[in-house]
Amino acid sequence: MSGGGRSGGQQGFVRGLGLFDATMVVAGSMIGSGIFIVTADIARQVGSSGWLLVGWIVTGALTVIAALSYGELAAMMPEAGGQYVFLREAYSPFWGFLYGWTLFLVIQTGTIAAVAVAFSRYLGVLVPSVSPTAWIIEPIDISSSYALSLSTQQLVGIALLLLLTLINTRGLAVGRMIQNVFTSTKILSLAALVLVGIIAGASSGVIKANFAHPFTPAEVVSIQPELPVVPATAATAGMFGLLIAMCVAQVGSLFSTDAWNNITFAAGEVRDPRRTIPLAMAAGCALVVVLYLLVNVAYLVTLPMPAIQGAPDDRVATAALQTIFGGAGASIMAVAIVISTFGCSNGMILAGARVTYAMARDGLFFSATGALNRFRVPAVSLVLQGLWACLLILPRTRLYDAAGAPLIDPATGLQRYGNVYSNLLDYVIFSVLIFYVLTLVGLFILRRRRPDAERPYRAFGYPLLPALYIVVASAIAVVLLLYKTETTWPGLAIVLSGIPAYLLWRRFSRPPAPPAAAG
Repeated sequence: MSGGGRSGGQQGFVRGLGLFDATMVVAGSMIGSGIFIVTADIARQVGSSGWLLVGWIVTGALTVIAALSYGELAAMMPEAGGQYVFLREAYSPFWGFLYGWTLFLVIQTGTIAAVAVAFSRYLGVLVPSVSPTAWIIEPIDISSSYALSLSTQQLVGIALLLLLTLINTRGLAVGRMIQNVFTSTKILSLAALVLVGIIAGASSGVIKANFAHPFTPAEVVSIQPELPVVPATAATAGMFGLLIAMCVAQVGSLFSTDAWNNITFAAGEVRDPRRTIPLAMAAGCALVVVLYLLVNVAYLVTLPMPAIQGAPDDRVATAALQTIFGGAGASIMAVAIVISTFGCSNGMILAGARVTYAMARDGLFFSATGALNRFRVPAVSLVLQGLWACLLILPRTRLYDAAGAPLIDPATGLQRYGNVYSNLLDYVIFSVLIFYVLTLVGLFILRRRRPDAERPYRAFGYPLLPALYIVVASAIAVVLLLYKTETTWPGLAIVLSGIPAYLLWRRFSRPPAPPAAAG
């Protein structure tokens, strides 16, 4: 094990995150806007209340198993950089770099951009001037597929990222305080949604309709493969179709529960990390998984299945609250999501910069990102991450219908535009699964290669539970490769773009000298 020397500089950090703080980073990074939206698409895939809940249970089980397994690696290597370090030590610096490169290029920054725009989108419900079509710079078409623009919605998203980046460059204490306050608030908001939905929104007619035949799919979308040799299917087409639908549906639920590993990135700032990080990941993941499952129960006792499947803009939570509170439901939900996305953005900004810091300490990223400022945080890494995430907000995709005609916004008469980061996130879901599988395989490798290494915590259920995760996650990845080819091969291309980058850094960079130990 490399200890503190390889990624270096952990002694320069302030170890200011206790168990509660670390748990709030885990839960806060997981809870964004996904839980309020993705259930609609999952419901269209699986077509019944029972399979909808099973899908979330599978996601929850996978997340908790992975977190319990990562706990061993985090306790064994409590270094800034987390999963980057795990892959580096289990395989080689090359594999760690590929993960860190993809994380910086898309996974972390793309998610930060998406969550920031979700913040401004729901702020627009409360402040109508924050709009996707209130142009500061109207879309400039740069090709048949892409454009650049700046709307008030985009500007607010960028302003949020710049504000939170600036705050986090001023030291750990302020970022920690924001994380604790906003994560606690949104946990209470989710709990309130559960209670209101189950107590005030429950309808005997809806319950009877949704649970009379809970495992009989209906009104499902057909899953069309993007390879000609693979058959089309649907959840209504027997066990094979249901299995494929469940795997495809995992994209939304896994995305909604992702980022639980972010606390490992900031291991250098956690007090007693060998004990705290495993506990924080287990507690944070368990809390969020239970809340997510209960939120879906609240949806199912409030809204009939067709209403969930056809919720406007997939905003299932808003539809549920409108059923209970009428027109005020949209505003109530907007406030909850604004709070949720603010806290999620802060957690991901705080943690993500620690990976590029660790890479720079190994001579595998810009050397300036491997330094701490006077507040003992990686300010250059934070700024670079923030600027890249802001840039990802600016490009737009030009939207077309199935016949190739531009999609027109009826309100403006102009072409409709999507967001590039949304496509990028679709592209890397497959790659994220692969890195998780590789890390869990690395757990087995390190058990064999370093049997005498200090392991204050050992993975619960080893070897059965980590092996189960590897098998199930690999199966989901294979299904995505076969049925969602157009959104998996670009993800691989993004990962593989790290190969020439790695060779360049290995040739021209050297690790910076370790900083002086903190007093």
